[in-house]
Amino acid sequence: MPPEFVKSDPSMWEAIYADPSIPLEKPLVRMIIKDQRRVSRRWLYPVARIVSRLLVAVLSTVKRLFPGRWMSLRTMDALCLWFLRRFVAPDAVELLIRHFVVETNLVNFIIRNTPADIEPVTLRPTTLAGLGENAVVEHDINVYDVLIALEGVDVEAPDRLDFSQLDVPELDPERRHPRLMRLDIQTALCLMNIPFCIALSLEEFRRAIHSLRFDDSFLEILAVLTKDETYRHWKMGGLSLWMDTNVDVPQLVYRHALVCEYAHAHLVSTADGES
Repeated sequence: MPPEFVKSDPSMWEAIYADPSIPLEKPLVRMIIKDQRRVSRRWLYPVARIVSRLLVAVLSTVKRLFPGRWMSLRTMDALCLWFLRRFVAPDAVELLIRHFVVETNLVNFIIRNTPADIEPVTLRPTTLAGLGENAVVEHDINVYDVLIALEGVDVEAPDRLDFSQLDVPELDPERRHPRLMRLDIQTALCLMNIPFCIALSLEEFRRAIHSLRFDDSFLEILAVLTKDETYRHWKMGGLSLWMDTNVDVPQLVYRHALVCEYAHAHLVSTADGES
């Protein structure tokens, strides 16, 4: 008798966790996987994604006729913080806070290792409250400021790289607050994109969306500064000269956050190897 054939039934999540090509630390990978496995990610996200795109498309169209802010930035911040405290899982909130710190670290690494005439940025929130005070707008503006400061500058690998301030401090997503729901970060981004569209002027909203196209630009700069081809592997071919804001914003924001995490983790690994 031939041996009985046993069909393999592997776990997708176990394979993702074990994937050696992911440069992130295992606790962070575990947190991201946990967020993607939430019930809301499976059942609410597909609906929220469609509703968000439709509402934002309608709002953007109407704003062409009636431009300006329909909500103050202070109100937008307060609304989003309330939403994050009451309806979004603490781990998802921590991932969101962490993104602001990680992107600031990457921006400052470029500033410190090029002759750009600009001071390092200071947006490194450690608490949920720190996401207020126009942090979202400032986060996008920092990307534009550093690129504009690099105009006419020869970007090349320095004799010695400055790896200072690549740490991620302890973060407080306010786990003490009881949640009415524990939404995943992607569903939360879909819902928060609506008040962003309402509060920002049409040009500010377009600018925020287009900032996501600069991911490839930053990856190229990191590759040149470090002489490391790895950063180029994470490009998606998004040309910054191509202005197109008719995109799935929450999906691109999520990918942007992952790309920043990958680049940051690889940068930290390089720093550890040279210390």
